[in-house]
Amino acid sequence: MKITIVAIGKLKEKFLVEGVEEYLKRLRLFSKIEIREIPECRTIDEEGKKILAQIPKDSFVFVLDVAGNPITSENFAKKISDLNLRGISNLTFVIGGAFGLSEEVKKISDFRMSLSEMTFTHQMARLILLEQIYRAFKINRGEPYHKI
Repeated sequence: MKITIVAIGKLKEKFLVEGVEEYLKRLRLFSKIEIREIPECRTIDEEGKKILAQIPKDSFVFVLDVAGNPITSENFAKKISDLNLRGISNLTFVIGGAFGLSEEVKKISDFRMSLSEMTFTHQMARLILLEQIYRAFKINRGEPYHKI
């Protein structure tokens, strides 16, 4: 499985950089994973065009959206497993910037998901997303990480 994360902005906080690096290291045991960072732009439409250019053509696209579908860790793991069983091996996750995502990006998504009813910074969302992807792999393998 290949996972691409397209994210607006660079991580600035040391604790976020370290957390992201830790989960990337863990995830590389299960998958090829890549983060494509896009500089913040003046408008979400400009960011949207840059996001669209970074999404692999044969990828199932998840967008993180505050108005997206809430999903439990178990159901997220099942979604990833079901996609894999259907032969879909490229997943792309899109994290917008401080002002969200353009309608153009939302329209091309295959699944709009919400990490929580709470609001997180887009930088914090990157760390939370990586942890949830890692958790999904552990759940799907029947490993104990999820139960600690």
